[in-house]
Amino acid sequence: MAETVIGKSLIIDGEVKGTEPLVVQGTIKGKINLDNKVCVAEGGRIEASVLAGVVEVAGAMNGNVEAGERLEIKTGGRMHGDIRSPRILISDGALYKGSIDMDSGEVKLG
Repeated sequence: MAETVIGKSLIIDGEVKGTEPLVVQGTIKGKINLDNKVCVAEGGRIEASVLAGVVEVAGAMNGNVEAGERLEIKTGGRMHGDIRSPRILISDGALYKGSIDMDSGEVKLG
C-alpha cells in the first residue's frame, strides 16, 4: 500500500481520516484518525490528537496519541502529550513529556 506524504510546505488544519500510511513532513493541526501508520518525519510537525495503529515521531508532536500497536519516538524526535499504547519505544536522544498508559485493553481504531 502506497503512503501519503504531506509535503514540507503544506499545512493542514482540520481532520485527517483514512486507511493509508501517512508521512508528515509539513504540519497537521486538528485530529488524525488512521487505521494504519502515522510517521512524523524529521522537520515535520503534528499539533493534533492521533488515533492510529502505529505512530513514529522523528519530528515534533504535540497532542495525545492512542496507538493500537506501538508508538516510537526516534532520536531527535520531540513529543508532548499523553500516550496510550501496548508498546512504546523511546530512543536515546528523544524528548518526551506526558503520561503513559500501557493498558493491554484494545485501542479502537476507525
